[in-house]
Amino acid sequence: MPETPMILPHEDMKEIESSIVTTEGMGARIRQIFSGHHGDEHDTAWEVEASVEALDVFTSRWTIEILATLYIAGERRFNELRKLLVGISSRTLSDKLRKCTENGLIDRIVVEGPPVRVTYRLTDHGKRAGRLLGPLVAYMKLQKGSVKQQ
Repeated sequence: MPETPMILPHEDMKEIESSIVTTEGMGARIRQIFSGHHGDEHDTAWEVEASVEALDVFTSRWTIEILATLYIAGERRFNELRKLLVGISSRTLSDKLRKCTENGLIDRIVVEGPPVRVTYRLTDHGKRAGRLLGPLVAYMKLQKGSVKQQ
């Protein structure tokens, strides 16, 4: 069943669309800067590899859901995360948290007990990646028709 679209006032929709256009412009400028440092010949392979590398961490369904949950809900303990992520197994959650920690997106904080308490939170890098994904998420929601103007 399709989700009911979120209906936004004209001014909010205008601001979101403007932010997406601004982000596109910044992306084009960054690409222009990079390409200016490749010499005479454009290095397509370098750009493709950089794109794959940049998005690789987000390719796993559970990884993006874990990061989004921590971004939205804030610092959480393991079992709190497991309850928020409906359908994830403990093993998968443990594996994905370890990988996100290795990638520098999540901090694993251990507070000695008894009992020992372990919580997970986004690092500054993880928060920044979340903010950078925001315009892409908004764009995709608009394209899907999940967000519409009043």
